[in-house]
Amino acid sequence: MRTRKIIPVVIAVAVAGAFLVSGSSCPGTGERIQEQNSASQNYQKYCAGCHGANLEKFAAKAWMDEEGTASVFRSIKSGILTIGMPSFEKTFSDAEIEDLAVYVKKGIPENRDNLKPAVTPGGIIESEVQKFVVDTVVKGLNVPWGLAFLPDGRMLITERAGTLHLFSEGKLSPPVGGVPQVMAIGQGGLLDVCLHPDYDRNGWIYFSYSYLNNTGPKPVGNTAIMRARLKGNSLADQQIIYRGIPETDRNYHFGCKIAFDNKGHIFFGNGDRGQHFDFPQKLDNTNGKIHRLKDDGTIPPDNPFVNTPGAIKSIYSYGHRNPQGTCIDPLTGKLWISEHGPRGGDELNLIKPGLNYGWPVICYGINYDGTILTPLSEKEGMEQPVFYWLPSIGPCGMTFVTGDRYKNWKNNIMLGSLPLKHLERVVLKNDRVLHREPLLEGVGRVRNVVMGPDGFIYFATETPGTIMRLIPVE
Repeated sequence: MRTRKIIPVVIAVAVAGAFLVSGSSCPGTGERIQEQNSASQNYQKYCAGCHGANLEKFAAKAWMDEEGTASVFRSIKSGILTIGMPSFEKTFSDAEIEDLAVYVKKGIPENRDNLKPAVTPGGIIESEVQKFVVDTVVKGLNVPWGLAFLPDGRMLITERAGTLHLFSEGKLSPPVGGVPQVMAIGQGGLLDVCLHPDYDRNGWIYFSYSYLNNTGPKPVGNTAIMRARLKGNSLADQQIIYRGIPETDRNYHFGCKIAFDNKGHIFFGNGDRGQHFDFPQKLDNTNGKIHRLKDDGTIPPDNPFVNTPGAIKSIYSYGHRNPQGTCIDPLTGKLWISEHGPRGGDELNLIKPGLNYGWPVICYGINYDGTILTPLSEKEGMEQPVFYWLPSIGPCGMTFVTGDRYKNWKNNIMLGSLPLKHLERVVLKNDRVLHREPLLEGVGRVRNVVMGPDGFIYFATETPGTIMRLIPVE
């Protein structure tokens, strides 16, 4: 891959230390890591992907001000199942865990909100086949997730905490009313937003979110899809067209990007909810699946499992882990998804109806603690990914580059990387990946990528919460 030239220097390099070990060099189940790494090395290898290379991705908690390291030690050793943090009891000795706890406790920044953008406005970036500059469009957001443009040019922006804004003429609206209550914990919250293909006629806007059920002893939920219409600065005519089952208190692996085909079908992924041995390979639940519905939430009569006894009728494909990118190839109409693997083994999949994509029976990744998840990477009757990433890039948000502004990128896939903090350009030919190019390395955790009505690529980063666009330079 050719080295990129940057004029002037505009990238602040961020070291992304997670997921550096491929499956071929990892310890087997229950095996103790033989080499004695330092606490900083262990943090970069096992923790930085979620918590940031500079320990910047921690929520403020009481343990930060406690005496000693007991709470940190307990979290590392035992894990916190409900938020997706694995146990590292089989990975580290008690002495290594204590060293890591001390490292984390000492290294937490005093002000974790004081992050600097990786791109300086005005700099021309020369990638392999395209020069461009980065234009900051919106600042000051709280983990922006979904982006959609109304016909009048206003931008709808969802924030994971459960707020929806309109952005117009350089200003954010007050929070839009009528947004559903969300399970805004961990990876859950208000997620994607997408307009109906015939929005000009019917005014429907679709939202994916983690719904909250507070009626029991503890909050539970799953993925949901709601449609509504915008009236002033509020949502009206709300209709819930999908609710995932069963509910669980785990607050991760919800999915859930939305895409429409040219027939008005809505596609989206429901993650496995962190219970991969329970759900993805069974058709009696919604989790670990790609779903297809009509725009009103009814079941298309040609869905693959409508006549299968006991099956959820909306299922389009199964055996998925956590799909975080969903888009339709504008040239072929084919459905593509990107999904998170465990540690390694993120996948780019071409989705066909009724097929089994293998999770967790086959996989190219390993457990987060370094143990083997499955010895199989292929099996008869299970689909292979078009491409898989080793190490992980944490793919999130995905779009095909359309229009004529980026002539050398046309019909490439552009997606975001969460842990490695860059945009990823993927070149396809005949449904195969020919080439990849990371762009804007260190720009931040890229949560979404969309094509704007002006023909520019827009992308959202989590922290700081920013929306930027790429302006091509001839």
